Amino acid sequence: MQENLITPTPSAYAFPLLVKQLLLNAMSIHGEQEITYRGERRYRFRQFRERIGQLASVLRALNVRHGTTVAVMDWDSHRYLESYFAIPMMGATLFTVNVRLSAQQILYTLNDSKAEVILVHADFVPMLEEIKAELKSLRRVIVIADGEAVPANTLPLAGEYEALMDQASADFDFPEFDERTKAATFYTTGTTGDPKGVAYSHRDIVMHAMSTAMSLCSPREGQRLHREDVYMPITPMFHVLAWGMPYIAIMLGLKTVLPGRYIPERLVSLRESEGVTFSHCVPTILQMLLDASDVQGKDLSGWKLIIGGSAMPPALCEAALDRGMDVFTAYGMSETGPIVSLAQLPPGYQPKDRQEEVRMRCATGRPVPFVDFRIVDGNLNDVARDGKQQGEVVLRSPFLTKGYVGKPEASEELWAASYLHTQDIAVMGQDGFVRIVDRIKDVIKTGGEWVSSIEVESLITGVAGVQECAVVGVRDEKWGERPMAFVVRKPDANVGVEAIRDGLMQHVDSKRISKYAVPDPDRIAFVAEIPKTSVGKINKKLLRERAVQ
Repeated sequence: MQENLITPTPSAYAFPLLVKQLLLNAMSIHGEQEITYRGERRYRFRQFRERIGQLASVLRALNVRHGTTVAVMDWDSHRYLESYFAIPMMGATLFTVNVRLSAQQILYTLNDSKAEVILVHADFVPMLEEIKAELKSLRRVIVIADGEAVPANTLPLAGEYEALMDQASADFDFPEFDERTKAATFYTTGTTGDPKGVAYSHRDIVMHAMSTAMSLCSPREGQRLHREDVYMPITPMFHVLAWGMPYIAIMLGLKTVLPGRYIPERLVSLRESEGVTFSHCVPTILQMLLDASDVQGKDLSGWKLIIGGSAMPPALCEAALDRGMDVFTAYGMSETGPIVSLAQLPPGYQPKDRQEEVRMRCATGRPVPFVDFRIVDGNLNDVARDGKQQGEVVLRSPFLTKGYVGKPEASEELWAASYLHTQDIAVMGQDGFVRIVDRIKDVIKTGGEWVSSIEVESLITGVAGVQECAVVGVRDEKWGERPMAFVVRKPDANVGVEAIRDGLMQHVDSKRISKYAVPDPDRIAFVAEIPKTSVGKINKKLLRERAVQ
C-alpha cells in the first residue's frame, strides 16, 4: 500500500518542537512582563532572553557542547529558570540535582549522568567539596554566591555566576536540531535501590506544556490558569522540572515569582506582596502555608493551588477551601511528564454538599489532552467504568519518558505491552473521573479483603484533632496483614486511640469501609511527624520498618 504522505515543497520549514519555541510568543508579545527573585531582584522577559544568551555564552566558553550534561544545584531562582532554557537550547542536557538527597546519592547521580559542569549554590559547596574526589566526569564548577562572598573551596572553579554573566555576550545563536534530543534529566527518589534516571526530550517538554496548558486554560472559572495570573512555583525546580509549570508560565507570558528556599512565612508574604494567584505544591507544604498564614494573619483567598505528590487529605482540602483557596489535585509521576490528569470540576457542576465537592477536588481527576488513560486488569483489559471495579493505571502519551537512563530491564518493565505501567490501583466513574485507590505495593490484604491505605488515611485525618496520618500494612499471623496507623495530632489536641477507632467505625456502619480496615488499638501510634522522602512523599518503607521494631 502506497503511503499517503504530504510531500513538502523544498523551501518549506519543518518546525521542530524545541524548548526555544516556548519563548516565541513570550518574547514577541510579553517582553515587558516581569520575573522576580524573592521580590528582591526584578527584570523583564526581554532581559530574561538576554540572560539566557549570556548563560549559553558562559557555558560555551567552558566547552559545553551538544550532548554535554550540565548539572544545577540551586534553590528556586531566576538562575534556575535561565538554566531551564539556556542549557537545553544549546543542545546540552540540563540535570536538575535533587539537593535533598544524601551526599552519596548525589554523588551517584552526578556520576551516572556524566555531569561535566555544575552550577552550585554556595549553600551546597561544602557537600560538593566532600564528594569532589569521587566525581568522575566533573570538569568545572560555577558557584552561585547569591550576593555573598564565594565560600573557600578547592573545586575546579570557573567563577561566580553573576560575575561570569556580566562578562558574557547575550548574542548567542541557538541552533536547531532533532526534537528528540535529550533536553533534561533527573533522578527518581524511590525508597529502595539507587535512584533511576528519567530523561525528557525537547518534544516531550513542549508537548507536556501544550497539553497541561490546554487543560488548565479551558475552564471558564475555577481550577484554571489565565494570562493575568501571577505564578510562583512551590514544587522544587529540581523535581520533575517543577511539574513542567515554569515552561507553561513563560509560554503564556505570566509574571513569575521565584521564592528561593521554601520558608513558609516568606512564601505567604510573597503571595501578598507580589499578588501571586497560581502555585502548586505537595500536601505538607499546603499545611505549612495554612499554619504560616494563621500566625501572620494573611489572607489566602483566591490563591489557586494544584496539589500533587501524594493524596490530598479531605480535611486539608476543606481547611484550604474555608480560607477561600481554590485547591485541586493533579496526578502523575516522575515518568509521566508528570501531569496526566487534573481534578477540575466539570462545567456546570453543582455539588450536593461540601463533602462531595471535597471528594471531587481530592480525586485523581480526568485525563488531560493527548493522554490515553486506561484502568486495566491483569490481562490489560479495561475494567468497568462504574467507580467500583479496580485496576492498574496504564498510560500512553506523546510526553511520557521512553525509559530509564542506562537501565534497559527496568525500562522494559515500565513499558510492558507498550503501555507505561504506573503501579497505581484506581477506579473510574462514568463521568471519566478517576480515583486512585492505592499503590500496588501499599494495598493491605487483611481478613480476605483488600484495604486501601489511602482511604483509611483520609478518614483518619477527618477525625477532630488529627493533623496528618499514614497507614501501612504489617504482618499478622491470623489475618495475613493488618493496618497500622501513624497519627500526628494537631497542636494542643489530645485525640486518643478510641476517638480514631470510633471515627472509623462510623464509616464501617455506613458501609464505606470494611471492619478489617480499622486498625487494632495497639496498631495506632501517635508520632511527632510522618517521615517523608526528599520530594515530600510519605516514606512508607521506613514506616513498615518502624512498625516491626
